[in-house]
Amino acid sequence: MIGIRSAVWSKVLGFTVAGVVVVALASLALADQPKKSKPAGGAGTVKKSVPGMAVGNARVRRDPSQEQRDWPAYGGTADNNHYSALAQINRQTVKHLAVAWSFDSQEEGGLQTTPIVVEGVLYGITPTQKVFALDAATGKLFWKFESGIKGTQPDRGLAYWAEDKDKRILVGVMNFVYALNAITGRPIESFGHHGRIDLRENLDREPVTSQSVDLTSPGIVYRDLLIVGGRNPETTPAPPGNIRAFDVRTGKLRWSFHTIPRPGEFGYDTWPREAWKTAGAANNWAGMAVDAKRGIVYVPTGSAVPDFYGEDRVGDDLFANCLIALNAQTGERIWHFQGVRHDIWDRDFPAAPVLLTIKRDGKDIDAVAQTTKQGFVYLFDRSNGTPLFPIEYHKYPASTVPGEVAAAEQPLPNLPAPYARQLLRDNLLTNRTPEAHQWALEKFRQFRSEGQFVPFSVEKDTVVFPGFDGGAEWGGPAVDPETGIIYVNSNEMAWTGALTPNTGENSAQGIYLSQCGVCHGEKMMGSPPAIPSLVGIGDRLTPPQIAATITAGKGRMPGFPNLSDDNLSALVTYLTSGESKELSSGGPPPVPMKYRFTGYHKFLDPEGYPAVLPPWGTLNAINLNTGEYAWKIPLGQYPDLAAKGLNDTGAENYGGPIVTAGGLLFIGATNFDKKFRAFDKSTGELLWEATLPFAGNATPVTYEVNGRQFVVIAAGGGKDPRSSSGGVYVAFALPR
Repeated sequence: MIGIRSAVWSKVLGFTVAGVVVVALASLALADQPKKSKPAGGAGTVKKSVPGMAVGNARVRRDPSQEQRDWPAYGGTADNNHYSALAQINRQTVKHLAVAWSFDSQEEGGLQTTPIVVEGVLYGITPTQKVFALDAATGKLFWKFESGIKGTQPDRGLAYWAEDKDKRILVGVMNFVYALNAITGRPIESFGHHGRIDLRENLDREPVTSQSVDLTSPGIVYRDLLIVGGRNPETTPAPPGNIRAFDVRTGKLRWSFHTIPRPGEFGYDTWPREAWKTAGAANNWAGMAVDAKRGIVYVPTGSAVPDFYGEDRVGDDLFANCLIALNAQTGERIWHFQGVRHDIWDRDFPAAPVLLTIKRDGKDIDAVAQTTKQGFVYLFDRSNGTPLFPIEYHKYPASTVPGEVAAAEQPLPNLPAPYARQLLRDNLLTNRTPEAHQWALEKFRQFRSEGQFVPFSVEKDTVVFPGFDGGAEWGGPAVDPETGIIYVNSNEMAWTGALTPNTGENSAQGIYLSQCGVCHGEKMMGSPPAIPSLVGIGDRLTPPQIAATITAGKGRMPGFPNLSDDNLSALVTYLTSGESKELSSGGPPPVPMKYRFTGYHKFLDPEGYPAVLPPWGTLNAINLNTGEYAWKIPLGQYPDLAAKGLNDTGAENYGGPIVTAGGLLFIGATNFDKKFRAFDKSTGELLWEATLPFAGNATPVTYEVNGRQFVVIAAGGGKDPRSSSGGVYVAFALPR
């Protein structure tokens, strides 16, 4: 079956939709493409399946009403509300939803991409960051762009800009941003250097080739500007997380906002005096929203590095962990809110904010909502940053770690109530089996569990609940503008972490502990599947493959291009043999902190299930007019537990929801059951579900072409160690 991964679908030529087997038509699948050699660099190659792109050229004259039927931006619109006014698929008709077409990228590795749809063309990204255009009605391939770079980072979406006949796709491929002709897929030579710009440049850090910054969430378009952030390393050294605006026509830098302020800039006094020269991150990796009418772009940022020990950044560290409102034309700060002062818990703002209008005392107020890993929703007047629900500052314990100075106070919103539990006690430990409960109880007694904002201790693990991944994550929420209800999917996993003295040895082991051990742990065990074990890595990968992964990064792991050849070689040797060479040449290793993080430890029972009581994942509907919940339900299942009657556990989930005027909320996200679901947006009642070829860890889209509404989700999996990964886009529609 052309275009379908044979290893997955060889037994059933299709997949289950609400109990019915639907066969995907071979005529709608991806045609075989002739293989071309990849260029060594430069602009890349384009593969076409429609000679001359006649179909694309016929769409130059845009129907103004089509915009309401498209999905032209990452979050649906610049407001990022994940909302569609389409209603052909509704509460009554959704039960008839069936597969219309599918597109298989023929790649493994997983997908987190939300495609965009403009004028009947769907633009997407493959697991290795090839860019493609499909007929959104049939799934037929128009063109595919191959840059010559194998992408190894998540690539969650694309941006679109047009003026008359000049129509551009603006897309990140690792550290590059390409401008592609939307009709032909070819790079636009006048943009940057032969069609691309390098995000490692213009950061005032040298050498440029040693900087690590990748565009994992797409930039946002405002007039003739592309405004971008980037993903930075979690450890030192890391470049600063400057927010930058580039000219969409030329690729030239138009403005830059320093999230680590320089002398004379607002916030400079919240850092040590010289920190701006070496401090890193405080970056926007989660995306943005823009109020086009007011000309304001809303930018959430993450923590500064290193994530868990801040001796070299004592102070509040503006503009890390902030929601920043910037003049979109100039980059000037209008207002900001810092959600975590001096973050030592990796509590990044994890998703792009959402713009909406709420009602208070009979009046409309234009607002911006921001979700968090901790389980909070913050709501502000988008013009001036005034909180629309009270925010109180609470005192928290001081750090007991030498050199660390934790912030004395942290903010908490009074409303809405958190959508994730805040404090793990022994009465919340798993009772799945008596043995699992006893194991969890014995482990829990070894931990420190005191709720939010408790500084880590040396050697003794502290519970982080909800975990390092949230609460809310990068998929972001949806908002129904008709009701003011925000829909947030959330994780309720417990993790633990601790600090330990850093030996600072000038050795390969020293590099591993300071750079890699933060995630993989000092014993290389990791926290699978999100953070893989490195034990026996030499049996799975060759030394060159290991070196390439360290340099470029992969999945959740950022790259480490700053390591010299000698240091890189020594690190590979240590990973494969345990031999720790003294480093005497090739440049110094990264300077270690006095204390390092012992690694991310997910609190799982011996059988791999969460060691806390369900729900382990939830879907929440909150009325932002009042701050009250409309409904809350578990989201997701573990298939083997469901087979034993444990159906409502919820599960870990990544990727967000969308909401429609048809009364529906669509979401995939769940890691283990591979389900794509539609709920009644008013009640949370499940109305329809389908089983995807791989887990749909991405936010879906909906659009209309030729009078027919479609819903598309990227299914790639990769987060369940017992399942394979891929890269398939699946479209659903009502039968004709």
